[in-house]
Amino acid sequence: MSKINQSFDIKELEDKLDELIKRYSVVQNENVTLKVKQDELVKERAKLVEKTNLARTRVEAMIGRLKAMEHDS
Repeated sequence: MSKINQSFDIKELEDKLDELIKRYSVVQNENVTLKVKQDELVKERAKLVEKTNLARTRVEAMIGRLKAMEHDS
């Protein structure tokens, strides 16, 4: 292999490595963003489950009061 070919091969390898590093950086940033979003969604889901349970409890209590009023009449 001549020196020119070796230089070209090294330059080509460096370019590919630079591109790989850029892609890795992009993927790493996307991963961080997705983890943050996932955490937000998990917290939001927990709040919604809590609100749903509270609403269910209130509705069940109202039904119980209505049934009690029905029996009293």
